[in-house]
Parts: sequence; structure tokens; C-alpha cells
Amino acid sequence: MESIFCRSNEDIVKILGLDKPFQARIILQNLIKGVYSFSEMTSLPKALRERLSEEFCNALSSRVIDREDAESAIKLAVKLENGDVIECVRLSDGKGRYTACLSSQVGCAMGCSFCKTGTMGLIRNLTAGEIVEQFVHLSSLGEHISHIVFMGMGEALHNFTAAIDAVKELHREDGFGISYRKMTISTCGLVPGIRKLTELDIPIRLAVSLVAADDETRSRIMRVNRAYPLSQLKSALISFQRHQDRRLTLEYCMLGGVNTSHKSAEELSVFCRGLDVLVNLIPWNPIPELGFRAPTETEIRTFENDLKKLRVNYTIRRSKGQSVSAACGQLATEIRKQPEM
Repeated sequence: MESIFCRSNEDIVKILGLDKPFQARIILQNLIKGVYSFSEMTSLPKALRERLSEEFCNALSSRVIDREDAESAIKLAVKLENGDVIECVRLSDGKGRYTACLSSQVGCAMGCSFCKTGTMGLIRNLTAGEIVEQFVHLSSLGEHISHIVFMGMGEALHNFTAAIDAVKELHREDGFGISYRKMTISTCGLVPGIRKLTELDIPIRLAVSLVAADDETRSRIMRVNRAYPLSQLKSALISFQRHQDRRLTLEYCMLGGVNTSHKSAEELSVFCRGLDVLVNLIPWNPIPELGFRAPTETEIRTFENDLKKLRVNYTIRRSKGQSVSAACGQLATEIRKQPEM
């Protein structure tokens, strides 16, 4: 069964073989409340509940096939209807706030050389419903999730329509009710997608994986920069910020010996001029097969001091979930498809 999230009542009627459109609304209302079993949807006629239970088991198109727990993160492996497997993560800040980190694609086409997801290549885009169902699975872990980041597998702006449809579904007041301001889309720098997001004019947060602020280095480790160099990226960000009047986040993955020099800090400072940004320093999470190394503590401290002197607004983030490969850049399923059960 394909996902019924982000579908019209008429579509749901066809997918489930319902008699009346209002039954579709009842089923969606149950899903939002956390009732996934058709047999427990008591507002539906008994005969319909029995038929749906027999034909479809439950109202979700995907299911969790593995769970790994770390101190501040829980990673789920989710098997999709066609057998593909993706990963999503629930993050905790330790103060009672929970964030869902969602994937937008199976694999990724961007090929950033420091990211494990990129080694998969792009297998396919997720549907909007498959994106929303990740939030449903993470919500079922038992804590209220108030924030969402599109920082899992894939490039959300490369699957623009489905990602935005999922954002709107998650925002609906009669649905999950997540504020746009509590959602963040992360991009490696797809300029056309940033411009489309600007035109859409919804108050969603934007994070950009910058990693290097000189074209030579960035083009070497991030293929996207060859198509959309830093000058084009900055122009798009200036336009986005004029529209939104909100602070941007620049994700700066620190690669030992690659982008942690004083010169790198100066180049980052120059890129930040004219933008209201917070630079998020993220020491690279080790992935042995990719050939990089994590920065030493001395490198991190020295780079921080350089940014302080250059008056760059920054924070440092120690990624959560490293022990279960759920941290930034570590999401990737070992095999494309799981066999059908």
C-alpha cells in the first residue's frame, strides 16, 4: 500500500477502496492521533475495519525494521513499501526538547566526498507521504517532537515538491501542527532550490552546508560548487534573507587539515559579510572509508580563536548519535532493499 499522507480524500478512497470520502478523513485523524491499526479505528464500521485489517494490516505504508539507541539519539531503519530502506533519527537536547531528523531521498546524488550517504548514489526520491511517515514513526517512540530538520539522507531541495508538500502536511493546524519556524531545511547549496524556496515565502529556517569558503577547496570536496559556486550561493542567500529577515545557519563540517587553517577562517569571515548568519562548527564524524580525518582538539580551538578575532558569530556542535552512526554525514543503509517478509 502506498502512503496515504499528503493525498486527497479522493485518492485515499481509491487506494483503500472506501465507500465514502469522510471515511478517509476519519482514518487520517486516527493516524495523527497515533492510531495506526485499522482494527483500533472504532469510528469506522466494523466490517470496514475487518476488511482493511485483512488487506493492509495497518494504515502506514512503511515499517520500522531496526532501532539503535544512543545517549541523545535514536536511529530507526525504515523499510518502505517497495523494499527500499531509509534512516531517520530522533534527537534530544537533554532539556526535554526533541527533534526529528528526516530523510528526503533514498541515497543522495550530491556526492559530497565527506558524507557516507553520498556513497550510495541516488536510488530514488521519497514521496511526501514517505517523508511524513518518518515523523510518525519517530513520534511513536513516546516523546513529543516539537522540531523537525531535513538533514537525513538526501538533499531536500533536490526533491523540492515532495519535501515542501511534507512540510505543509506537518504544519497543518488540524494535523501535526508543527510551526514552520520550528522546521529547518538543509541544503548543500542548490541555488535553484534556494531561489524557489525564497519565492514560496514560508517562514521555514534554512541551513546551508558550506564546509569551505573558497571555490577551489569547496569544488574539490562538494561537486555542487562546480555548478553553483560561492558567488551564486551567496547571492541566493542574500535574496532569501531579504525575503525572510531571519538568521541563516552555515553548517561548517571541520575536516582535519582541509578547512581548519587561519586562511580558511579568513575566507569564511569574508563569505559571512553582508549576511546575518550563525556558523555551526561540526567536527567531522569519522567514516573510515572516506579518507578524511577528524580535526584535533588543537585545530578546533585554534579555528575557534580565529573566528573570535574575525568577529564571526559561531557555535560548536558535537554531533549526537555517533555511537550508532546517526550523526551528521553518517546515515546510509548498507543495502538498497530488504527482502520482503
